[in-house]
Parts: sequence; structure tokens; C-alpha cells
Amino acid sequence: MKRIESCVTPEGDFKYGIHKPSYTVTNLRAEAKIDNLGKDQQGNNVENKRNFPGTNVTVKNADWIFEIPNPLPFKGRTYIDKEWADASANDYETITIKGPEPVSLSATLDREDIDPSFIDKLPKPLLLALATSSTDPADLIHLAHLSCKIITNPDNSFGLLYQKNSKGELRPIIHNHLLFEATANNYHLPDPYKIAMVIRPGAQGGSEIVGEWRETDKGHVYEYLRRNSYIAGGHYAANMAENAIRYSISDLSTEDIQGVRHLYYQRTYVRLAGSLGIELPAHNSTLDVHQLERLRLQILERCHSSTGAEATLWGWNFGFDYAPTGYRLHASHQQVHQQYAIIPESVKEYRGGTLDACGEISAYCCGDLVAEVIKQYRSQHDSEFFIDYQKAILNNKRMDERDDLSADLIVYRDARVILHVPKAQTSQWELQLMPVISTTGNCPGNILECDGPMRKSIDHAIYIAQHVLASLGAQMVTSIEYSTRLAQNTSLLQPLIYAFLPRLPESPGAFSEAQLRFINGHYPEDFAAACRQKLT
Repeated sequence: MKRIESCVTPEGDFKYGIHKPSYTVTNLRAEAKIDNLGKDQQGNNVENKRNFPGTNVTVKNADWIFEIPNPLPFKGRTYIDKEWADASANDYETITIKGPEPVSLSATLDREDIDPSFIDKLPKPLLLALATSSTDPADLIHLAHLSCKIITNPDNSFGLLYQKNSKGELRPIIHNHLLFEATANNYHLPDPYKIAMVIRPGAQGGSEIVGEWRETDKGHVYEYLRRNSYIAGGHYAANMAENAIRYSISDLSTEDIQGVRHLYYQRTYVRLAGSLGIELPAHNSTLDVHQLERLRLQILERCHSSTGAEATLWGWNFGFDYAPTGYRLHASHQQVHQQYAIIPESVKEYRGGTLDACGEISAYCCGDLVAEVIKQYRSQHDSEFFIDYQKAILNNKRMDERDDLSADLIVYRDARVILHVPKAQTSQWELQLMPVISTTGNCPGNILECDGPMRKSIDHAIYIAQHVLASLGAQMVTSIEYSTRLAQNTSLLQPLIYAFLPRLPESPGAFSEAQLRFINGHYPEDFAAACRQKLT
């Protein structure tokens, strides 16, 4: 079996490498092209002579680079430039993203006494830039009417004008789809327009609402069925309703998170119960927490004799943006929107056609990758990976050896879960959440194994993670779940993991990230300190 390279050690420490480079480069250039770059403030010419050395280049004592294997080796390596990280350590409050500046083209046109219809004449890329960056409702209302045909309903609410397509299907009249999406997903567009364009049930198509959570006057979530999904058998989406619009994490409450997560637990438990022949509570009603827990325990009891090994899939892309060129930068829409499904154990295998199956292949589940790490680590070290991992988190030491700064990687914890900064972050601001392993060596590996108090702790920690990242300025965050198979071999100690991966403005993901090389400009301990400061 191939040896794995994780930063976790059986001693409960983190290991890492340090590159301390000094080297000489052979100069193979034949000619020098000395040119004038401009002038300095005293009027002297500035030339590019330094770009054309006459001899070989010797680099002495270049920046040290920390190379940290990810705790989960399939996630690659993290590289930290010591010079950058030292600067952040001296002032970790600089770990933040400034909010966008106010933008109003309507106000500019008004000051210059230019007719507002000038907006209609802008090239499409500039319209798209205005739709994503404007903070003026007047701009956005104008763009909304440019992008589609909006009408006023008899109750004075807004709606869209529909027409039949070539197949006889009714579709809204949308003149510019990119502009429509960008405008409808701007926080500053007045809510009546958001509702008409994307939030009212049916505005985005015919997906059926098959679940609902509504326990307070302010919290209201719909569960949509996505019939034709990339997950065979369909997936589900929990979206905030038209009377609970959430375009900003600052608007998100603990009740909202409880609602979208409740629908995830409920749908998963109900689907599993149906496949196991367990009688369900009355239809057309939301299960309360007590019914949910009773159903979970029934499924667990039945699962002990089941040979199935389905897995759950859960994810959340928060944040929407378009580049003026039309490149979508993150989620399909801004509204709080979580997706979930059940992944089968296997799928029929075909070779060279679609008619005759010749076997089976496993259906992909990212949690299986974690299980392989545990097996390989146990074989290599005769030790339990996650026991050592959590010990290393608790006993963490700084790589820069500074004892005047905190070495704590934990952002938040309670008796059941820890929210922490990974030693090797795969996003510059990554956070991870996992259950605490009990003194008896147990912890849940999937949501079927999570009792009511554990579900509540996980949901609250998800809420905290999103709020902390948003308070630092993160506007786009991808959140994913790594879980065990629902009928997994119980000899594996594999905690349920959630990873929160912000997308930063100057870290779009390029060739380094495609190789699973992740470049960071701060020490993980300093990011944890910045998060804790926002938490308090």
C-alpha cells in the first residue's frame, strides 16, 4: 500500500516542510534590450537595465516557503510564504476584505443633467458591470425593466409577462438573460422586484415544492425538487421563501439555518425510511423535532440488518457575481440555497454503449476518500487518524516559533463540535467543522448518526462559520459535507466534516490550484485569531 503523506502524526503533532532556497541560474540570454520605462518625479529616465543581467543570476536567502501536507492527503498541499505570513502575523487585523464602495450611475447622470435613458445605450458588458456593482435601487429598477417585461398585478405586486415558445410552453419574456440574473441577484434591488423575478414559487420554473419549514413569523423555507439533476434520482433545494428574503449573511438568523437544515434531515430520513419499509408519519406536514428523532432511531435499528450503503450529499454556494465578460464567478443565485441528495452505493457499468451493462462501479462519494485515508494511516502508523488529528489541533504549535502570539486553531467549540482553521487551508480562509470524538472513541460520521443535540450543535456552528467569514468580508463561500456511507463498516472512526471555502477576490483558482497546490499569505493561527475577534 502506498504511503500517505499527511501533516498529522501519531504523536498528535503537525509536521511540515520548509524550503530555504539559495540557488544560481545560468543566464542563457544572448542580447539585452535596454529600454526606457518612463521618468521619476525628478524627471530622470527610468530604464529596465535590472531586467537584463550580464552574468548568471545568484539568489541568496530567498523567501522561506512552508510546505504543509493537507491532513487529508487527497486535498493536496498548502504553501505559505514566510515573508507574507510574518507581515500578517504582526497585524492579523489586516486579514479582511473591504466592502464595495457605493455606486450610482443614476446619481451621476442626474448631477450631469443627462437623461436616465442614457443607461439604455450602454454596451452589454457595462450593463452587466452596473447590475453587479450598483448600490442604487434606481439603477437596478431601470436595469430590471431593461432585462425583462415586468407587469403590475391586480394586487399591485409585480409579475412577469409570459409568452408561449415553439413547444407551446409558457416562458417569461426575458430580453437579456445575463442582465436579468445579475440584476435580480443584487442585494440592493427592491424586494418586490426580487420576488417577481426569481423568488416567488414558479418564477424560476416548474420545480415542485415538496416540503416547507415555517415555525416563526420570520423564518420560512421551501423545499424544491430538482427532477432532472446531476444526481440520479433527483436532488432537493432548500430556498428561503418570498416572505423571508436572505441576500446577505447578516440577514440570516439561527432559525433560518435551523429551517434549511431541518428540511435536509427530514428529506434524508424520510427517503431512507421509505426504502426500509418503515411507516412514515402523516403526509403533507412537516415533522417536528420529536417525530424526526423517533424516525431516525427506527432507521438506525433497521439499518443494522441492511446491506445498503447509500451516502448523503450536501452543499451550499452562498454568494453570486458576474464578471462584465459574462463569466459567472460563483453560485447560480444569491438567495440562501442549499442542495442535498442521496447517493447510491453503485451504478451499472457500461463499455462502448448504453444497452448492455457489464458490471457495476461505485457511485462517487467524497467521504469515501476520507475513509481511504483512515485505512492507510492505520496501516502505516497503527494509530487512529482522527484521534491523532484532533489531538494535533488541540496541541498545535506555531510554525514561526513566536510565543507572543496565539497558537490556537479553534474558532468556536462547544461540548459536541469544534470549528477550526485547518493547518493546511485549501482556501485562504478555509474553516472546518467536525464533531468532538468522545472519551469512548465514538462520534457521528453522517447525519443519520447525529442525535437532536448534535444536529443542533452542528447547525449553530454552521451559522457561526458563515457569519464569521462574512464579517471578515467574504461574499462568496462554498460549503460541503464529507460523510460516511450510511451503512459503513463501524470499525472506521470517521467524523462528519464540513468545510467552508471562501472565494477571495485575488484567488480565482488557476494552474496551482488545479494541481492541488494552495498558496497562502498568512499563518493559520493568525486567521483563527482574526475569526475569534469577529466572533466576540
